[in-house]
Amino acid sequence: MRAIGSRDTGLERRVRSLLWRTGLRGYRLSCDLLPGKPDLVFRKARVAVFVHGCFWHGHDCKRGRRLPKTNAAYWREKIERNKRRDQTVAREIAALGWKVAIVWECESDEAIISRIKLMICRRFASEAE
Repeated sequence: MRAIGSRDTGLERRVRSLLWRTGLRGYRLSCDLLPGKPDLVFRKARVAVFVHGCFWHGHDCKRGRRLPKTNAAYWREKIERNKRRDQTVAREIAALGWKVAIVWECESDEAIISRIKLMICRRFASEAE
């Protein structure tokens, strides 16, 4: 468990690479100023992006529904705690006037980019009104 890092995971590097290739480069990494330390933060657009592994955050996909055979009760409770924490953090960030985007590891590259672009464009469109 100690070997599993919380920063610069393969999934985070993949998302950053996708963003860079599509021209979305105005982000910061692991922002300490917001609750939950979002993985990526677009300050101008006030969008916080969390990059979630399906297993660790209990996503409703094949990988997220799978539980280890040993110590299943522990893992079930741990994943539920993670899900509750994720919901609390998202509410806290929204209360500060930020938008929250959650990217899942099972998503296609196109879905990831379109979700983040949509959040950023919506933010700037709402400010223009």
